[in-house]
Amino acid sequence: MSDSAPNGDNISQVSKKAKMSGERDQLHLDGIPPHTLTEVQTYLERFSLSLEQLQGVSSRLKKDLIRGLGKHSHHKAAVKMLPTFVRATPDGTERGDFLALDLGGTNFRVLHVRVVEEQQCVMKMDSQICAIPQEMMLGTGEQLFDHIAACLGDFLHSQKLKGQTLPLGFTFSFPCEQKEIDKSILIRWTKGFNCSGVEGQDVVQLLKDAIYRRADYDIGSVAMVNDTVGTMMSCGYKDQSCEIGMIIGTGTNACYMEEMKNVKRVEGEDGRMCINTEWGGFGDDGSLKDILTEFDVMVDETSINPGVHTFEKMISGMYLGEIVRLLLVKMTEDKLLFDGRTSDALRTPGKFQTKFISEIEEEDDGLDNAQTILTELGLKWNPVDVRVVRLACDVVSTRSAHLCAAALATIVNRIRVNRGLDHLKTTVGVDGTVYRKHPNFSDELQATVRLLAPKCSITFLVSEDGSGKGAAMVTAVAQRLALQSRLLEDSDGEVDEEEEEDEEEEEDGE
Repeated sequence: MSDSAPNGDNISQVSKKAKMSGERDQLHLDGIPPHTLTEVQTYLERFSLSLEQLQGVSSRLKKDLIRGLGKHSHHKAAVKMLPTFVRATPDGTERGDFLALDLGGTNFRVLHVRVVEEQQCVMKMDSQICAIPQEMMLGTGEQLFDHIAACLGDFLHSQKLKGQTLPLGFTFSFPCEQKEIDKSILIRWTKGFNCSGVEGQDVVQLLKDAIYRRADYDIGSVAMVNDTVGTMMSCGYKDQSCEIGMIIGTGTNACYMEEMKNVKRVEGEDGRMCINTEWGGFGDDGSLKDILTEFDVMVDETSINPGVHTFEKMISGMYLGEIVRLLLVKMTEDKLLFDGRTSDALRTPGKFQTKFISEIEEEDDGLDNAQTILTELGLKWNPVDVRVVRLACDVVSTRSAHLCAAALATIVNRIRVNRGLDHLKTTVGVDGTVYRKHPNFSDELQATVRLLAPKCSITFLVSEDGSGKGAAMVTAVAQRLALQSRLLEDSDGEVDEEEEEDEEEEEDGE
């Protein structure tokens, strides 16, 4: 299909560009009798989005990005567009030793990272994983940060780094309002944490206070890092045209470098700033209602956060397996699968895991994997059932890739227009299990982005450890910018002094 194909063409034609000119499409239809296929398609066609529909999704997101950036409109925007205070990507001159602290669940990591300018690489020297006991997750904030400071101290001691004062990148994966690169206020705890005295407080200061209480080591400057920003930055040292970060894993998010003049909530007109879009919330205002299926609605209603993260629930790993499960239950109840007989496992929420989709869609072993999975789920299947299940997995994962592509196209098109370019060449740093592990997702995504953003050439780089190495890179860039601004201030002062001296000499000569 050429880029000039009519907008209304069904996305299955778009898919053929990604799926080896339709070979895989045909493979997934083989072995399903025509009358069965016709009935099955009435369920599956709800997931097929035309190119025109995807362009519509993209134009809605474009409006939401602008709303999220606005000084007065951001508070009611579904897509939050949070300023990160990261004002540049790596330029290749960064170097030195850095610490990274990654707290996002029941464990946290401490890393020692070395940035080597000559080799243009970011090396993990060593790392340590520390557990957070259940009672500490529900205790006081002081207890939690004292524990983090103690583990960081032990790590520095084991690495013989205690005498050094190293800068630290802090990935703190909880909802925060960032005020500066080194100031971030916790809005609310999630993921089973409920430590008292932390919500509404600056988590960087709480960490520094805990280190100060120990008085046996010190750290340098701290940079707060969102994991999506870390994904972009970990790729940015290798490829300095990387200005977008994207995660498609358990959840989904993206960040990109926006022109400062458009970031209305932060003072200053010059340069750029990385914006954490929080695009998982796209559609929370009902803007995607027309493309939601009944299965999306059920997933949302039974989730722990109904009405929130609409876009994420259509495309990310936490929900894809459940969408397929509900689809299979419905087709079974309507006598299209398994002779109309479900099983306890298939009726149990969460039992059809997202990783099953990847396994079932494997090109060579997919049908064998499907048979094994269906047997483990207690289902009596025939060969046609197995093929229909594979087709169901395919349409759900393909929709995910296409929606992701529509969102990414919005961002690359925005960057191109922002910069007044006829053609944009850029790189996206990507991470997440869905992108990494699914056999066809990345091909689908890339082919569809090319159709939706024909004036952009996009390279995709899989990120290496965004919350570790990427966090260190954010700190390295912040340090470089601080040093440059200090040098500028010093040289400005010198100019002032020279002017003063000249004026004094002129006065003396008069």
